[in-house]
Amino acid sequence: MRCFLLLLLLQASACSSHESFPTGKVVDTVACKADPSQTYAVYVPSNNNGAVIYCFDAHGAGALPLNNYKALADKYGYILVGSNNSKNGNDWSTTENIWQALVKDTRERLPVDTSHVYTLGFSGGAKVAGYVALNHPGIKSVIVNGAGLPDGTPPGNFPFTYTTLAGEGDLNLTDLLAYDQALNKTATKHHLISYKGKHEWAPATAMDIAFGGLKADEGLAPTDLMPKTRTRMEMAVQANQFLRAEMECRLWLSYSPNDAFFKNQLEIITGNPAYKAQAKEQLAVLVKEQKTKEDYSANLGTNDSTYWPGVIKGLNAGAALPTLEGPMNQRLLAYLSLMFYSVSNHYLASHADAVARHFVDLYKLADPANSETYYMSAMLYARAGDTGNAMKEMNLAMKNGFKDKERFKQQAEFQAIKESLKW
Repeated sequence: MRCFLLLLLLQASACSSHESFPTGKVVDTVACKADPSQTYAVYVPSNNNGAVIYCFDAHGAGALPLNNYKALADKYGYILVGSNNSKNGNDWSTTENIWQALVKDTRERLPVDTSHVYTLGFSGGAKVAGYVALNHPGIKSVIVNGAGLPDGTPPGNFPFTYTTLAGEGDLNLTDLLAYDQALNKTATKHHLISYKGKHEWAPATAMDIAFGGLKADEGLAPTDLMPKTRTRMEMAVQANQFLRAEMECRLWLSYSPNDAFFKNQLEIITGNPAYKAQAKEQLAVLVKEQKTKEDYSANLGTNDSTYWPGVIKGLNAGAALPTLEGPMNQRLLAYLSLMFYSVSNHYLASHADAVARHFVDLYKLADPANSETYYMSAMLYARAGDTGNAMKEMNLAMKNGFKDKERFKQQAEFQAIKESLKW
């Protein structure tokens, strides 16, 4: 009896050490007690069950996925935690330090159930989510969005379930599809969720499937998961979108491999002549996409001033096509964005400013909603002593989502204007 009372006292003491974060509200910045330079955003649903999803954004916007998916956290009872330090450009040693600080602080201050810990990341953040799971036993599932595991990670028998989300217009779609196929040869339980969209955080409707899938992998599938999948499959068949219908069938079978109805539907769909024609068309589009990328690389240094504007104009027009070439053109635009970013970054670092200006302008033309294009442009104007245009471009960067105040203040080119910008 005394041992039982002692156990209750210890449990009560442990519970009392947890902090009372407001429920139903995203807290943007929580500083780690052991290292205040490490901060995170947190969302605690009122019905939290101790399960936690650690979220990693490519640009260190910890609150972004929390605001996107807080309704899903309420639906499933997940605590969401988003790192404000994890971002593209960090090395793995820095990433490891971020994770150690994050997991230590949250376990001390939140009612975390250590048997239900998941990671989620977008783009470079997806690689971080994968890195954590690969290097720290106890991560039950990984959800990657727009990218996969760290570069060079071969498909294997992973100790976690693995869910991939990818937009049809995502530049990494073909790589993600290939990796998902390769996992078929392993014992890893894996799922592929595709949606209409580009290289960005998945819409809540797609993430709902992934969050519900975490439950399904544990034998507790939400009651709406299968019926919604069936509805999407049937709607795709009615619209003669047999590739989409096949994907929906395979998705549910990845959760429930012995479902006789979906196995039968998959046979019917893949045996349909229209499906075979669409699969052949898809293969032709993927071959064309690869050839086009090679052509772009070959023409990177062209002196024809009309070439790239013409290419970009054609891709923007083609992105609206209702055929399989519509998403292909979206992926090619994203490919150009990444290519121009990489080249611009190289010439900026080399202080070849005239060449950098050429590629930064092309980057802006290919991806006008990307804050990095304006940030790079502002750097070039600042180097040239054009403070007015540097301020103008930085304001455009902020208008398009730039929020990294510390990066801006530490940038050598912006020392003369760092106190003038209104955040």
